Amino acid sequence: MKAIAVFPGKPGSVHLADLPKPSLDEISNGRGVLVKVLRVGVDGTDKEINAAEYGAAPPGYDFLVIGHEGFGQVEAVGPNVVEVKPGDYVVATVRRPGHSIYDLIGTNDMTTDDVYYERGINLRHGFLTEYYVDDAEYIVKIPQGLREVGVLLEPTTVVEKGIAQAYEIQRRLKVWHPRRAAVMGAGTIGLLATLALRLRGLQVTTFALNQKPNPNADLIEQLGATYESTRDVAILEGAKKYGPFDMIFEATGNSGVVFQSMQALGKNGVLVLSSVTGGDHMVQVPADKINLQFVLGNKVMVGTVNANREYFEAGVRDMAQAEAEYPGWLSKLLTHRVKGLQNFNELFEKLTSGNGAIKVYCEVAAFADANVQSSKQAAA
Repeated sequence: MKAIAVFPGKPGSVHLADLPKPSLDEISNGRGVLVKVLRVGVDGTDKEINAAEYGAAPPGYDFLVIGHEGFGQVEAVGPNVVEVKPGDYVVATVRRPGHSIYDLIGTNDMTTDDVYYERGINLRHGFLTEYYVDDAEYIVKIPQGLREVGVLLEPTTVVEKGIAQAYEIQRRLKVWHPRRAAVMGAGTIGLLATLALRLRGLQVTTFALNQKPNPNADLIEQLGATYESTRDVAILEGAKKYGPFDMIFEATGNSGVVFQSMQALGKNGVLVLSSVTGGDHMVQVPADKINLQFVLGNKVMVGTVNANREYFEAGVRDMAQAEAEYPGWLSKLLTHRVKGLQNFNELFEKLTSGNGAIKVYCEVAAFADANVQSSKQAAA
């Protein structure tokens, strides 16, 4: 069985690896689910792992199969699996339990362990392969109507978690009805955050660097949100024009924008951070002013990364609602397809070329009915 892998710690080591096909008996208690991989999205995490910035191989291996944005179809299940059946479309969660109290209660994404386990990222093989097997506990069913966009579920969960945490935190206020939100960044996460906030009825202004016209701006405006280029309107000016912002979802990957967002946030507001930044970028900020505004304004800042099953299930619900309210919108995010695991170089070229891609993904295998249709056409 083929897989796309890297040698952790060795920059630019992405390659095609061989693995034995997994079997149901690898999972105890008859709870195994064997999944045929159909599509896998790639993002900055995969790029950074290939650059040897982080990542570790599972025990017994010198390579790590990458890919954490999986989507597939159930091929077989163990005798004690009732949640899914062969033929169902599914996505597997990414984080696996460690040993902290948070891991023991199913919130693996909140672990306090120094060592964590994530499929395709750290100490567990990922989904850029032909098949995988996992416990049914970590398998989330995707409705038939979402199969074309199911590969977007994992990035959607980052947004779901951030927004859910914001609402959970604001229960302290007894009454909190956010009306205006801002999203910083119009990449995949920024687009999905704009969507999720619009589905909740908020007025949304999305800030990004590129000036209009551009495809991402078009997608945002199709949701009834406002797009502003920071080349035309600075973030703080935008806050005066469109705010006060009850919630800001930051998704730029630029730590400087975080501090601008802190100043743009309205009273009793929540700033959700989703950017994972590296390096040692330095910025000058009015620290006293920011601190004063946060204290006197009862403001909150919270981070979101990874997600547990709760947020995967919430993502399915939001994606289904999106298909009903904005039909076809999600599919427009799937801009760059690469067919076959063997074309891993092309996959990374599209990921790193900066060619306007929103979501780059590998089509590992075709949908079963597509093969049947092709056979019928050939016979005709």
